[in-house]
Amino acid sequence: MNSSQIKHFDYIFTGTGLAALMSVYKMILSEKFSDKSILILDQDSKKTNDRTWCFWEKEDSIWNPVISKKWDLALFANEDFKRDLTLKPYSYNKINGIDFYNFVFTTISKHSNIIFLNEKVTDINELETHVFVGTEENRYTCNYLFNSIYTKAFAENQAKYPVLQQHFVGWFVKTKVEVFNPDEVTFMDFSVEQKGNTRFMYVLPTSTTEALVEYTLFSEKLLSLIEYENEIQVYLEKLGINKFEITEKEQGSIPMTCYPFWKKNTKRVLNIGTAGGWTKASTGYTFKNSDKKSSELLQFLQNDWFAENAGSLNMKTFHEKSRFWFYDLLLLDILYRHNESGSAIFSSLFQKGNPQLIFKFLDEETTFLEDVKVILKCPKLPFIKALFRVIFLSNKS
Repeated sequence: MNSSQIKHFDYIFTGTGLAALMSVYKMILSEKFSDKSILILDQDSKKTNDRTWCFWEKEDSIWNPVISKKWDLALFANEDFKRDLTLKPYSYNKINGIDFYNFVFTTISKHSNIIFLNEKVTDINELETHVFVGTEENRYTCNYLFNSIYTKAFAENQAKYPVLQQHFVGWFVKTKVEVFNPDEVTFMDFSVEQKGNTRFMYVLPTSTTEALVEYTLFSEKLLSLIEYENEIQVYLEKLGINKFEITEKEQGSIPMTCYPFWKKNTKRVLNIGTAGGWTKASTGYTFKNSDKKSSELLQFLQNDWFAENAGSLNMKTFHEKSRFWFYDLLLLDILYRHNESGSAIFSSLFQKGNPQLIFKFLDEETTFLEDVKVILKCPKLPFIKALFRVIFLSNKS
């Protein structure tokens, strides 16, 4: 294909992850980008239910139409105690991946300025006046590119910032007997054997006989599939479930790191989603953070309308580092060095802490005084040691 045949767009999104689809959907809702040509590229057609997203929210959002279940109660447990948490004014919300994809792509299909192509991206090359994008089938150019294709080597081939994984396997089970409480989600159950790691069960019940039961770790190394599934089996037996049907399975691994992905941003290329550090580093929660960041991105583009049209828009200026990044860095430093301490840290938070304040803190919406209230619930010595290590690291670099 010669250069005269290369199709040009205002914006290209490489990868149709959560962040990309949220951003494009909000572009449509804003009605501020109807004059922009937008191309979305991904080798995955997004036709399967490949994941489940959960988040807590006080009020209905634009994603309310695809929420399949809401809970007002949550259970936190370890080997020593159980606590039922009243979440109000929050609710804990579940979205099935396929429902989200169908919802967004149905809207996209109604707008002729937006094209989705099922192609694998092979090359991204930024030039002075535009960005070149190659796929296995075609070549494209754009003014600005938003990349959500995660390159794990960036984080893993360095030693300054710890890298853990939130890795999990989940079974959607249907039981013969009524065992689940459909009004209460099991947020974290650390009563499972820790084996030197941070390990917990996570249960999303949708009826008295149906639930997603997920075995989750915050650790550096992944397990073999049989290890996750054995632990789910043991947990179900502990709940008194001996006969059940597995209707679906899911598994995943989400990087937990404070590595500054935003330093990879350039004038015309912005990394978004996990590739841009949009995942909440200390918990692996993705949905709420991506929702906030995608709104910030739209505001950034709209505020810099004149800069964009003058060709002086700089994607490097989008990111702002907050104190919550530093808090996450301290926790990850502890879990990286003492991976078995996760149960004690999260238990200290939830045993007597105000769940609404904890969720507000995890949403990065607290004041500094509220931060202190949450942090003081945690074991002091590990965080003091981590603080000195991080300060020393900062001074050294």
